[in-house]
Amino acid sequence: MKLIALFALLPFATLLAEGPYPVDPASVRKEGVPVGKVTQAKFSDSKVFPGTERDYWVYVPSQYDGSKPACLMVFQDGGGYTGEKGSFKVPIVFDNLIASGEMPVTIAVFINPGVVPATKPDAQPRFNRSYEYDAFTADYSSFLIDEMLPVALKDLKVSTDPNDRGICGSSSGAIAAFNVAWFRPDSFRRVYSTIGTYVGLRGGDEIVTLLRKTEPKPLRVFLQDGSDDNNIYCGDWWMANQAMERAFTFAGYEVNHVWGEGKHSGQHGGAILPDAMRWLWKEYPKPVTTHFDACKGRTKDMLVDGKGWELVSEGHGFTEGPVASADGTVYFSDIPNSKIHVVAPDGKTSVFLENTNKTNGLAFGPDGRLYGCRAGAGEIVSWDVKTKEEKIHAKGIKANDLVVTNDGVIYATEPPTKSVWIIRPGQEKVLGSDQFSGVNGIEAVPDQGRFDVTDPGGRFVWSAMRQPDGSLANVEPYHHLHLPPGDTDNRSRADGTAMTKDGWLLVATSMGVQVCDQPGRVNLIIPMPVGARFPSNLCFAGPERKTLFATAGDKVFKRETKLVGINAWDAPVAAPKPGL
Repeated sequence: MKLIALFALLPFATLLAEGPYPVDPASVRKEGVPVGKVTQAKFSDSKVFPGTERDYWVYVPSQYDGSKPACLMVFQDGGGYTGEKGSFKVPIVFDNLIASGEMPVTIAVFINPGVVPATKPDAQPRFNRSYEYDAFTADYSSFLIDEMLPVALKDLKVSTDPNDRGICGSSSGAIAAFNVAWFRPDSFRRVYSTIGTYVGLRGGDEIVTLLRKTEPKPLRVFLQDGSDDNNIYCGDWWMANQAMERAFTFAGYEVNHVWGEGKHSGQHGGAILPDAMRWLWKEYPKPVTTHFDACKGRTKDMLVDGKGWELVSEGHGFTEGPVASADGTVYFSDIPNSKIHVVAPDGKTSVFLENTNKTNGLAFGPDGRLYGCRAGAGEIVSWDVKTKEEKIHAKGIKANDLVVTNDGVIYATEPPTKSVWIIRPGQEKVLGSDQFSGVNGIEAVPDQGRFDVTDPGGRFVWSAMRQPDGSLANVEPYHHLHLPPGDTDNRSRADGTAMTKDGWLLVATSMGVQVCDQPGRVNLIIPMPVGARFPSNLCFAGPERKTLFATAGDKVFKRETKLVGINAWDAPVAAPKPGL
């Protein structure tokens, strides 16, 4: 590592001491190096954090002439980075590194956390720093990208390419910087984190687990911390930062780090700022990318490198119920518009059926018919896909989703009664079970001896054992899902599902697609594209059933995977026994 080489001649004790740290030449003013300009302003027009006021500063290097877009670095706790006598000395460092060509021409924005002024003379203002910075949510990224930067950069030409944009912070500012890149990799891909607060203040302790489980994002991250950092009621900073580094490495990220013995201060992070910038911007403009080959998690086993989500269809009311026929044709419902659409194997989307009375969930049966939950009429129906001849199988059921097993039995969820109903061929519906906290999607496991039932209002997918007579028993909250960070109502919003031949259950949730093993544990989380709604339902299609389709709001997406799907109407198969 370049930084280790730089310090190789220093005594070990000196390298790890709290201070003074070796002074990088780029942190010292040099004669003849052009000096950039720093200006200060205020911002008080946030809708994400209403009522807040804050100072911000903008650094423009001398080399910027507006002829082409500049790169961007954003600093949280901005006032601490702008001075030339503090720990970081950003204007000096940037002047020197830009002049030497070790960084591209880069504009910097320094932003203070918000403060809500007091409403009377003897009252305190509300200090928003922890609320904005420590919360593991997308709120701060929305504030920064949609509100703050358009104002700060309004008269400047700055690149919107995420490869040209970096973000930095210290302590709570560090987790804020990481959160912005994590939630918006379409806007920032280079992160410098010093003495990062990845602990249990507002959910930051969850990040290390989600890093290991979530499909890697195209980020490059530099971490710094010291062994004498905070160790208090909410966590141990030193251990948390090391856990972050190990999680980044496990997941295959480009990550670098420098550890020391310092306390919770900016001295060490400021001393190594020049080399951190050199590493973050190395080989620029070569883009920051993902590295599936270095990932030790499920990503490499289940997803295809370079094959992300592709838009299939858009402009619908609300898409649901995707299901594939035997030849790979995909059908999905548009509930508000009472239509069922069809996606042919060549990718062309057309209307299959109109006036469906708000049909929701769909499923194919072993007879080749397309079954649906006609929510508007409280019926379960099916259609011959060639003639569109219709048949009613059950009435008086406000069904949401259904499966049709290999022996032709329909299992349907009814959210108002929190029940699963059974409709055997030619018979009236009978109650399967009402022992759920809530119901929505339903899926049969490969051997059809068990059903998995989602509950959007909780965090579990429920499991029900199928008895020899087809009835359900031994219902329990089985699959343990992850909840959206910072969600105030603790709901997974689990909806539709898909199943693989090996027994992996894919669940559409507000965090994306959560992939659970047979014992009920999430192994992989697949986010939807930035800006898309979270998925409502899933299915496998394609010649080998390796293409995953997802309905998401007014859109339908697909992506290639290494997984192989199975349908409830297929002949039952025994999935491999899982590791317990």
